Amino acid sequence: MTNFVPVFPLNMVVFPGEEVNLHIFEPRYKQLIKECFSDVKPFGIPAVINNQIAEMGTLVRIQDIVKVYDNGEMDIRVKGAMVFRVLELIKRIPDKLYSGAIVNYPETNEAGSPALMKQVLLQLREMHTLLKVAKQFKHPDDKLSAFDIAHHAGLSVSEEYELLGLSQEIQRQEYLKRHLTRTISVLKETESLKEKIKLNGHFRNPGSLEL
Repeated sequence: MTNFVPVFPLNMVVFPGEEVNLHIFEPRYKQLIKECFSDVKPFGIPAVINNQIAEMGTLVRIQDIVKVYDNGEMDIRVKGAMVFRVLELIKRIPDKLYSGAIVNYPETNEAGSPALMKQVLLQLREMHTLLKVAKQFKHPDDKLSAFDIAHHAGLSVSEEYELLGLSQEIQRQEYLKRHLTRTISVLKETESLKEKIKLNGHFRNPGSLEL
């Protein structure tokens, strides 16, 4: 399917199923939000990578306008719906302040590997333990997808964008597994280095070589 959507480019990646809070202050996006909310229409958030609007983005739907300020600025809540690919960016739309895009929606395969996802979640929790952080997820483990946990895996925006572009869930699971394996290795090396540094200047009980 190919269609036109208003777009709100952001220096972030929104994943399908994710809820995001946004503060709207630019006149063009205040117009976009008002129109999409009143007409119950979605809009697109293409990722901005290295100051360029990227090819991939996520269609989002407005869940709620949480607050409207005296100057017209708004706090809103949106939810990611599906991934799109920009075919053509339309910078000027008659009578509109905002831009739009002609997009299509790549086919996806959401059938991942439960066993692989279990490994990924074990790695994710190990990483969180090493970092001394606690995270709670909205769904039980057997209902979680790669998109549900991606923002908790320590990915850069560029890496999150790479993940967004993978059309199969099992590919996304493998991507997270590789990333977490590398990250955990670095964290363990860092912890080991910290322990060595702590020993410097302290009395130690070194082992001796018997002659």
